[in-house]
Amino acid sequence: MDSSKRLTFSEPFMSQGRKVISGFSLGVGVSLLFLTLILLNSTSLSVPKVQVFLQGSDSNSTSSFSWRFPFTTALSSNGSVSSLHRVDVRVSSSEGSEKTLLGNLTGDQKNASLYDGHEEDEHCCSLKNVTLAGKENAHVGNSSCNGDGVGKCEDGLLFKESNNDSVSVGGLLGECDIFDGKWVRDEFKPYYPLGSCPNVDRDFDCHLNGRPDSDYVKWKWQPNGCDIPSLNATDFLEKLRGQKLVFVGDSLNRNMWESMVCILRQSVKDKKRVFEISGKTEFKKKGVYAFRFEDYNCSVDFVSSPFIVQESTFKGINGSFETLRLDLMDQTSTTYHDADIIVFNTGHWWTHEKTSRGEDYYQVGNHVYPRLKVLDAYTRALTTWARWVDKNIDANRTQVFFRGYSVTHFRGGQWNSGGKCHKETEPISNGKHLRKYPSKMRAFEHVVIPKMKTPVIYMNISRLTDYRKDGHPSIYRMEYKTAEERTAAEQHQDCSHWCLPGVPDTWNELLYVSLLKYGKGHWKS
Repeated sequence: MDSSKRLTFSEPFMSQGRKVISGFSLGVGVSLLFLTLILLNSTSLSVPKVQVFLQGSDSNSTSSFSWRFPFTTALSSNGSVSSLHRVDVRVSSSEGSEKTLLGNLTGDQKNASLYDGHEEDEHCCSLKNVTLAGKENAHVGNSSCNGDGVGKCEDGLLFKESNNDSVSVGGLLGECDIFDGKWVRDEFKPYYPLGSCPNVDRDFDCHLNGRPDSDYVKWKWQPNGCDIPSLNATDFLEKLRGQKLVFVGDSLNRNMWESMVCILRQSVKDKKRVFEISGKTEFKKKGVYAFRFEDYNCSVDFVSSPFIVQESTFKGINGSFETLRLDLMDQTSTTYHDADIIVFNTGHWWTHEKTSRGEDYYQVGNHVYPRLKVLDAYTRALTTWARWVDKNIDANRTQVFFRGYSVTHFRGGQWNSGGKCHKETEPISNGKHLRKYPSKMRAFEHVVIPKMKTPVIYMNISRLTDYRKDGHPSIYRMEYKTAEERTAAEQHQDCSHWCLPGVPDTWNELLYVSLLKYGKGHWKS
């Protein structure tokens, strides 16, 4: 893709609120006056040049420094970062050096650090009032639109105009932050009937486990500023023909994988031609699982790797104990390095007691840290992952995704201390009640991704999931034979995972849209 091209949605995909028709003549007059003023003052202006790149970092660039932020059309009302694709903004000057700017980010907290709090207690980094290393006229958010070659300044994002103002990708045109939006009722949902998919683990099949309501499947994610297509399962399979799609991560990615299998399976007439290649029907144990779609010669796989990096043991003076190798990838990486599409995630296991406490657990080489903050460990682990991706993934063939943190909704405790979400039947309607941007995702977005050469599409689903307090299994994670069993289950509710059908179907819908926009091979046609 020509990185200097600015993507714009075609008319059918644009919301009515984005159309600007009136005031054209006035706009032309003002523009001419503004251009005249610039020409009169051109000799006194010294403005850095800004360019937008959609494809990875350029190690050979002569730019003086770079600052990267995720691809987005607009900031949400609270200035939060919602991202689809990494973008480099390079500002040229005469020093001849290049620096990555992260320290100038300001969020709702003044001079907020990436490492100053607990998970879900961090404000999302705002792009407002961000200055690029003190360079004059180089603001992002509340920005001055001065600059050579800068043709548009919209909602704090600077775009460089080109002769061809738009480019068609996968049948979609445009810029839209598809992760910034709201949930709206949709009577055509879900993609597959309740209780119809035999490939859903019983833990996620809330309907079969006796959940009495069904409105939780009647919601659609509506991005602000554009419309997105529903997931066309037949089209997805056609584009996946002869390829391998792999989900790698923890049980939340298993949640997403089972959703994808069910959505695609629903479109296949002969269901017998969709099968797990080893005959497995339960998928909770660690391992590698692969569903083959025989008619399309493709597979949709799940690789259980909760940390992505390697779980290990260390022989100490007092015997052996478990550790987590922050410097080594999990051994399962050999099973998916040649996949055509990979969706990674890791997050929830980092909140467990052992990982969050960080005492005598994190290992690098032959050194076990007596104590290490979980956010530092998480960042080091994903840095190891990033280096592995850059070294082992063929970016010309493989599309890499990273799905962000899926927010939990425990009330009155956590997953192991009586936390509850039972009897929640509707999403949160007021965005003011949502939590702050997870600190681990902030570190991933602003520390890990900027150092990578391989393009990575970050699916920022944290805010999207935060609305959906109604979508968890809660007590309906199993079938109860007696009233006593059901009463006891209220002390051990699942407010982390999601019912299927449910919220992960939307994650896959957004994956489909992202592939239409940025995909390789068949996805370009």
